[in-house]
Order: sequence, then structure tokens, then C-alpha cells
Amino acid sequence: MGNTTGQITTHRRPLPSSLTKDIERAGYYPALVEDVVESAVADDEVVSHLVHQETTFDQDTVRRHITVLVLTPTRLVVAHADDHSPEQDQSEPDQAAPQSTATATSECVPLSAVRGVMLTHVVASPATYVPGSLGRELTLTLGWGAVSRIDMVPAACGDPNCEADHGYEGTVTTDDIGLRVSADADGDSALEQAMAFARALSSAIGR
Repeated sequence: MGNTTGQITTHRRPLPSSLTKDIERAGYYPALVEDVVESAVADDEVVSHLVHQETTFDQDTVRRHITVLVLTPTRLVVAHADDHSPEQDQSEPDQAAPQSTATATSECVPLSAVRGVMLTHVVASPATYVPGSLGRELTLTLGWGAVSRIDMVPAACGDPNCEADHGYEGTVTTDDIGLRVSADADGDSALEQAMAFARALSSAIGR
């Protein structure tokens, strides 16, 4: 029997409770973020996830950001939401303050397109490093070719007295997204979750 209301209903696989709890714990418009992530994940199984909330300061403005990374059997889902505050026209001081809005973007990347997973560990007092600890801070960098950066430096030859112009040489790197996670700022569980997600993604793209 058809839908008598004329509305189209869709039945999507709900997000795992661990993922929704992490989104709610981050506290950045969780209902919005959950809907955006669920829509992007669609009916895929969630293999691993990482939720990272960050607050930045832009002059006198405090801006919040949240990034959710989700690994499915075939895709890397990236969802990002942040504050967007329209500027008030200074020529009209009596104008009502503009309403704050949030922007949310999702991107789905096939695992075959993910080119690299890089972890940078920051270790304090390396002379007393405890094996297996891997430090208290890391930066997770993912690249899939959407953003490329070219680092150029003057080329040189092996002759120290050579004054000829050898042009430039450089390297092309991709770092589409980078997340800095600190156990001191974000908690031990956030650091462990970031490393677990990196291991799961590295394993998935290495198959």
C-alpha cells in the first residue's frame, strides 16, 4: 500500500551510537552535524570514525569548527561545519545585528583515491621517551588530490663557485585535511581515537 500522505520517506541506516555520542559530546549543533554525516554515509557501514572539535579566534570573533571523518568499507566521508557570521553594515549603526549561521559541507572520497595518511607525533623530552607511548600530541594529515601544494626552491649544482642560474626545483604535496589532536587539550581518548582511525584508514587503503 502506497504512502497516502504524498510524502517520500527514506530509510537510512542509523549512525552507530558511539559516533552520535562523540558528535553530541563535541557540542557543536549536534542535530545538524548528525544529519549531515548520516546523509553522506547513506547506507554504508561505519568501520571507524574520528570527531574533532576546535575553537579559533579571529580578531574579536570566536569561531567554532567541527570535523567528522568516517571510514566505510569503500569510502572516506569528510564532514565539516563551522560558524559563519555575516558582517553588519557599519554605515547603518542602528541596523539589527545579522543572524549567525552555520555552514556544513560533506565530501565522499573513494578509498582508491586516498593517496596518503601521515601522522606527525610531537614528543616532549625524547631522551626519556617511554616505548609505546608515541607522545601526547599528533597531527593527522590526509591527502586525496583535491588540494595540491608546490614547494619551490632555487636549484643548485654541486659546484660551490657556480653562479649560473639553474632555475627552480620543487616538490608537489597533497594535504587536503590536517587535524591536530592533543591529549592535554582534547583528552587521552581523543588521541587514542585519532591513532585508531589512522590505523584503520591506513589498513583500508593498503589492501
